[in-house]
Amino acid sequence: MAIRSFRVFFFALLLLVSPILQVARCQSEAEAEADVTEAAEGGELGVVGEDVQDFGFGNFDSALGVETVSLFPKNSAKLVQAGEETELLVGMENVGESPVNVIAVTASVHLPFDHRMLVQNLTSLAFNNATVPPSKQATFPYTFAVSKYLQPGTFDLVGIIVYEINQHPYQSTFYNGTIEVVEAGGFLGVESIFLVTLGIALLVLFGLWLQGQFQRISKKTKRAPKVEVGTTTRDASLDEWLQGTAYTQSASNKKK
Repeated sequence: MAIRSFRVFFFALLLLVSPILQVARCQSEAEAEADVTEAAEGGELGVVGEDVQDFGFGNFDSALGVETVSLFPKNSAKLVQAGEETELLVGMENVGESPVNVIAVTASVHLPFDHRMLVQNLTSLAFNNATVPPSKQATFPYTFAVSKYLQPGTFDLVGIIVYEINQHPYQSTFYNGTIEVVEAGGFLGVESIFLVTLGIALLVLFGLWLQGQFQRISKKTKRAPKVEVGTTTRDASLDEWLQGTAYTQSASNKKK
């Protein structure tokens, strides 16, 4: 019973600690959000469209003086629903001396254990009027959707931003990490079922623990059995040796 009680309290402790772990995990996301939204470049970005040109991604080097950061707004867990659009913000900071002309943003999905195994090439979003002056920052929205036939699981997402400096093409990887693909429209249902099941299980375990505590207390406080006291008969032969003594005289006086 003591082992069962320890398991119940340990499991409850893990549930209490998990939100704290989640907050610690999202601290870097909050810092990234501050960097992305600090100072966006004014004016229209001049979005051309999707997949309008083959930019030869993967053939360019990254430029010195260009720093990038990315953020999943309102989606710190990086949960991507299959077939549904997911928003990703791409931040760029130009610490160089020449303006940066942003050409396009694209991404691809790979197997987590081997990046050479390409799962899907995602949308390429092109720009024709997106310039980041020196010592400035800009934010570029990028929306993508993985295939609705993609099986749920963990995959690696690689995001690339292509740009020009003095008519020389470069590219930088703004995101290279894991995402969790879930079934479209099934995330909320699965989460709700899990929470309800978890709550019922905790209630059952708590009830069993209380029942065990009550049983143990009742055993300790159980009353001793009553002893009946009745009349007894005295054997006359046992009193023969007392005849004539002070004991028999006092007894006879009491009877009188």
